[in-house]
Amino acid sequence: MNAQSVEYVLKNFPGTRYYPEFRLTTWHPQGTFDTALANKVIAFIEWEEYIQDTPFDRYTDFSGIVEIRIGIGSIIEIARRRRFVREPVKSALFGHDRATLEVAQSYERLMQDATMIQVRSFSDRNAAAEWLEVPETILEPAAVRQK
Repeated sequence: MNAQSVEYVLKNFPGTRYYPEFRLTTWHPQGTFDTALANKVIAFIEWEEYIQDTPFDRYTDFSGIVEIRIGIGSIIEIARRRRFVREPVKSALFGHDRATLEVAQSYERLMQDATMIQVRSFSDRNAAAEWLEVPETILEPAAVRQK
C-alpha cells in the first residue's frame, strides 16, 4: 500500500493497520457489523487490489463486534464478488463467539472453491497467525497490545 492508501485506511476504517513487512492488512471492526459496513470494506479491498503491484493478505477480527445485522443474502453476494481476485491471497477471519464465528464460517464455505483467494475462519488467534505466517501479537486488538 502506498502512503495515501494507508492514510485513507486509518482515517476511514478505525482499527485497521497495514504491515508492509508481512504484506498484511488487519482490521478490528467495532460495534455493529452490517451490510453497509461490509460493502464499504469490500469496495476498499477491491480498489487496493486494482492499484497495488503486490498482493496483500487480510485478517479480520470480529472480537469488537457486539451486534450482527448482515443477512445470508449479503454474505452470498460478497462471496460472489470476491471469488475472482487477480493474485493469490489469504483472508483469515477470527470469530470470538458463536455468532461471529458462524458468519466467518459461512463466508469460508462460500469461498472454498475460489481459485486465487484462500479464506479460513478461526476461533483461535494463534492458529490464524500460524496460517498467515505472522507473529500473533500483530493480530491482537490495539488495546490488548498496549497493555
